[in-house]
Amino acid sequence: MELLATSSDEVAQVKLNLYKRASLLAKITIFYNLIEGLVSVFFGVSDETLSLLGFGIDSFVEVLSGIGIGNMIRRIRHNSNVNPSSFEKKALQITGTSFYILGVGLLVTASINIYQGHRPVTTFWGIVIAVISILTMWVLIYFKVNVGRQLNSDAILEDANCTKACLYLSLILLLASVGFELTGIGGIDSIGAVLIAIFSFREGREAFEKSRGESCHCD
Repeated sequence: MELLATSSDEVAQVKLNLYKRASLLAKITIFYNLIEGLVSVFFGVSDETLSLLGFGIDSFVEVLSGIGIGNMIRRIRHNSNVNPSSFEKKALQITGTSFYILGVGLLVTASINIYQGHRPVTTFWGIVIAVISILTMWVLIYFKVNVGRQLNSDAILEDANCTKACLYLSLILLLASVGFELTGIGGIDSIGAVLIAIFSFREGREAFEKSRGESCHCD
């Protein structure tokens, strides 16, 4: 009986440490995306780069997911006797909404690029920001998936998927920025932005399906 109690305490401690790690990842996500969003919007406006401006706005969308996950983890840790499923339901709904907002933002940005045929002054800062974002998002995805799988938490895994969408968007920004510098074609990122928007809508739908208790598969 004493051995069983010790084992139970160890499991509880491991779970607590994992939630602390998840909470830290959520805080890092919020802080990083706030900074990234502000910097991207600044250079997007000053350099007249619509793709970078849209990227900056999308960074603020990622903050919504981070806030939802952070709040969920905080409430679970302070209410250990309460079933966390209700918290995860709310977090999944927030993440799903974030994906929809992300998709709409991408479609609007792509439409403006196509309609105006806009040419930015320079996309140098788009390249710099995209490279930093790709490296940062890759690290965050790795640790979020690791923690989410150990806790068997759909909400944390959905947050990792939201970060994955931002990684793909960073790749699009990088290709668009490099493409413009090489060719001078201002709307080169429009098709890629539409594809990422479709991905975001799909992930948003799956997040809401999971919040309703419906089974679905997230790539």
